[in-house]
Amino acid sequence: MNHPASIAILLINLGGPDSLESVEPFLFNLFSDPDIMGYNRILLKPLAKFISRRRSPLVRGYYNSIGGKSPILELTRQQAEALQKALPDSDRFKVFVAMRYWHPFIEDVVKDIIDFQPQKIIVLPLYPHYSITTTGSSINEFNRAWSHHGDTHVEVKIVREWYDNPFYINALCETVLKTFEYNRLDLKTTHIVFSAHGIPLRFIKDGDPYSEQIEKCVELTARQLGVIKNCHLSYQSRVGPLKWLGPYTEDVLKELGDRKVSSVVLVPISFVSDHMETLYEIDILYRKRAKGYGISNYYRVPALNDSPLFIESLKDIVLQV
Repeated sequence: MNHPASIAILLINLGGPDSLESVEPFLFNLFSDPDIMGYNRILLKPLAKFISRRRSPLVRGYYNSIGGKSPILELTRQQAEALQKALPDSDRFKVFVAMRYWHPFIEDVVKDIIDFQPQKIIVLPLYPHYSITTTGSSINEFNRAWSHHGDTHVEVKIVREWYDNPFYINALCETVLKTFEYNRLDLKTTHIVFSAHGIPLRFIKDGDPYSEQIEKCVELTARQLGVIKNCHLSYQSRVGPLKWLGPYTEDVLKELGDRKVSSVVLVPISFVSDHMETLYEIDILYRKRAKGYGISNYYRVPALNDSPLFIESLKDIVLQV
C-alpha cells in the first residue's frame, strides 16, 4: 500500500556468515567484488574461489572463537528497529536492512522495497567514512539492483558519508567517556588508540578519501574529548601481500609497550556494530598481543550498536536528506 509521502530507508552493512558452513561462500562473495578486486572478469571468479577456499579454515577458527557466526545482521536489525521508533511520524517511514556479502542481499531487499511502493528511498550505508571498498561498493550494488527492478519515478537519495555528523561524534565520545568512568581511568593521561579498518594503499593513491575522513573524524572526537596529546590512530584487518594503510594497530600497541605504557583504551572508530573485527581481532587477538608487549591494562570501547545517541545520529542524517 502506498502511504502519503512514504519513504523507504535502506540500511546497508557488510554482512557476515551466519554459520561456520557459510564462511567460505561469504568470503567468495567478498573476494569476487570487482570494486575491491578489480574488473578482470576472466580472473575474478576463479581467484575468489581460490582465496576463499584457502582462507576459510583460518577464518572459521576466528568465528568459532566468537560463537560460530557473525552478530552483524542481528545488530543491524536492532539499529533499524530503534531508528524506526525514533523517527517522527514514523508511519511515513519503513526501515529496511540489507547486507553486501551475505543474506539478506541488496537485490532481494530492493524487491521488498518495491513491494512497499515508496515515493522516496534513502540509501544509508552504515559506514561513516566513504571508501569505494565499502560505501562505494554497496552503492554500486544498489544501483545495479535498482536499474533492473526499480521504478524511475521514485526519488532516490544516497548518503555517501557522515563521519562528521555532530550526533555521531557525540555518540563516539559518550562511549569513550563511559568506558573511562566505568574503569576509573584518567582521560588526560591514559593512551587512546583509535583503530579503523584498513584498506590497501592503492585505493588511497587512486583518490579514495577514506584515510582523510578517518583522520578528520578522530580529530573531531579527540578534540571534543580533550585528548589530543595522548591519542593515536591505527589501522587493522589487513590481509594478503599488498601494502595497506598504516600504522598497523599491532605496531602501535608494540610501540606503546616499548615505551612502558601500562594502560591503553582501544576505540573501534570505523565500526558501528560488533562483528569479527571487534569481537575477535580487538577483543582476543590484540588483547593477547598487548599483554605480550607489557600493556597490563587493556580496554576496548564498545561498538555503537543501538546506543540512543547513535540512533539519534542516524535519525538526523535521514531527516536531512
